[in-house]
Amino acid sequence: MNTLNKLLFVSFSLMLSFTITYALLADGHKNCKPSKWGAEDELGAANYINEKRTKLAANLIKQGKSHPLGITINSKTPAFPPRTLSLTVMAPNQNTGANLKGALGYHMTYADDILNTWVGIGSQIDGLGHLGENDMLYNCNKAGDVIKITGLTKMGVDKIPPMIARAVILDMTKHFGVTHMEAGQAITPDDIKSAMKSQDIIINEGDIVFFYTGWTDAKLESDPKAWVSGEPGTDNAAMEYLMTFNPMAVGSDTWGVDNVPPSKGDKVFYGHVTALQNNGVYLLETMNTGRLVKEGVKEFMFVLGQARVEGTVQMIINPVAIW
Repeated sequence: MNTLNKLLFVSFSLMLSFTITYALLADGHKNCKPSKWGAEDELGAANYINEKRTKLAANLIKQGKSHPLGITINSKTPAFPPRTLSLTVMAPNQNTGANLKGALGYHMTYADDILNTWVGIGSQIDGLGHLGENDMLYNCNKAGDVIKITGLTKMGVDKIPPMIARAVILDMTKHFGVTHMEAGQAITPDDIKSAMKSQDIIINEGDIVFFYTGWTDAKLESDPKAWVSGEPGTDNAAMEYLMTFNPMAVGSDTWGVDNVPPSKGDKVFYGHVTALQNNGVYLLETMNTGRLVKEGVKEFMFVLGQARVEGTVQMIINPVAIW
């Protein structure tokens, strides 16, 4: 085959590949079914938030205890590449010894800070505009129509109302009889069923479901590189199974909820597609639940009021557990 024929063959192959890909995407858009909350919905499972569920969650407060579910983060906190964080604290107009007394009537000393960061670092919520498949996001939204460099045009995390719900924790270290699970170790549907039964956990519609794997408590400080390089978590089938309970969100003490590397035959991070795109269910990552497990807390009131930066895909969060 001469050079010209090779070029023609490559060009034809690329055109054929693009044509097939376009046809598959178009077919996916055509066959997409609108959300059960309507074709214009942008909230997904946050629609479960209502007065009745808030009151039921409040009834779980028996001891008056509370606990932050967010971890402390800094410039050294490992994160999914290429995410980084940088904090600069300044004393405006004071660094050269300038005296503000003349303008304010007293010598004020104050500090401000500048934060340059990706908002998918540390404890975070994944919004419905974060991840999908075949150029689509939640509720049949085409990714190209929603994802803009200046912010999402729909489904921004800022639109999520105060997230108040009953939350439950499945202690998978107790289920497996370990202090912490290993990277890549899978939580299967059978594991969930067994843990729910042995730990007397019931998942109701609109609940938030947490998994405790021990991964962050064991690895984040002692071996941060290993912590961010892999994780235990739900396999593809487990996330599908969880969706049958109609939860508001699924969370874990790991940085990505899904097991990494994935189980044989599974797609990496496909639990994100199942939850976010296919069901409108939020994901809560790197949740600080170790204390709750140690104290035997199985259910609690979950409260989240995330920073409302318009058009964000994710957000650093610090939800509060109250019991």
